[in-house]
Amino acid sequence: MFCNLIWIGDADMNFTKWQGCGNDFILVDCRREKIEDYGAFARRVCDRHYGIGADGVLVLLESDLADFRMRIFNTDGSEAEMCGNGIRCFARYLYDNGMTEKTEFTVETGAGILVPEVVLENGKARAIRVDMGKPVLAGDEIPVTGFGKKQVVSEPIEVAGKTYAMTCVSMGNPHCVLFVEDIASCGIETLGALFESHERFPRKTNTEFVEVKDTKRMRMRVWERGAAITLACGTGACASLVAAVLNGRTERKAEVELDGGSLLVEWAANDHVYMTGPAELVFSGEI
Repeated sequence: MFCNLIWIGDADMNFTKWQGCGNDFILVDCRREKIEDYGAFARRVCDRHYGIGADGVLVLLESDLADFRMRIFNTDGSEAEMCGNGIRCFARYLYDNGMTEKTEFTVETGAGILVPEVVLENGKARAIRVDMGKPVLAGDEIPVTGFGKKQVVSEPIEVAGKTYAMTCVSMGNPHCVLFVEDIASCGIETLGALFESHERFPRKTNTEFVEVKDTKRMRMRVWERGAAITLACGTGACASLVAAVLNGRTERKAEVELDGGSLLVEWAANDHVYMTGPAELVFSGEI
């Protein structure tokens, strides 16, 4: 599908739109295209009524440290350190467009250098597996105030007059994981923004509401920092699996069911977290 959008005031710019489990992104190769203000661009084009519509913008750049560099900008214009669904889309774009012949390559992100792997089936990309690195568990490094170097596992936090048990993890970006009995009535629509801006989180936080189905399967909904409710969050799925293991709720490898699809996440013996899931082209276009 090809979409030609007219936007008065800008020179023509090529883009592609991608989705991973319904988490959608506008990807621009800024080695060839020029954007003066990434944040302003993201606010404009991510608008679902007056723009292209997306949860964020992925920017492809040259890297001195890795094969490629990826920057991510949320719908509110803020920059995120990392995005799990985004890096899968980014990797699929590179491979499908012949920008690399390698099925495993390095990507510089705000969370460090990550290694996506293209999983092939009959010579075509079937899924993307990403080595997301080691989870950060020390409170000050996530960051969550008041815990120093201690892990933040099932610790109390008061929001809207109620006390919740939070487990916090950084996968290059901060996550607050809450285990709930019933995902349908978890209150994400009202609670998400309150957790995001809570004083405990000096850089704000992504918040995951998780219902554990069994030791190999969980259901997750997410409120993303700077984007509100989205259909999926890759780093959030990784953080949820780590939090579930720390609380003795699941095995170290489990399926995470999101609003937009499922991801397979493993916290391996080498302490790295591996995430496997889809990445699909939605359409190409020109602004």
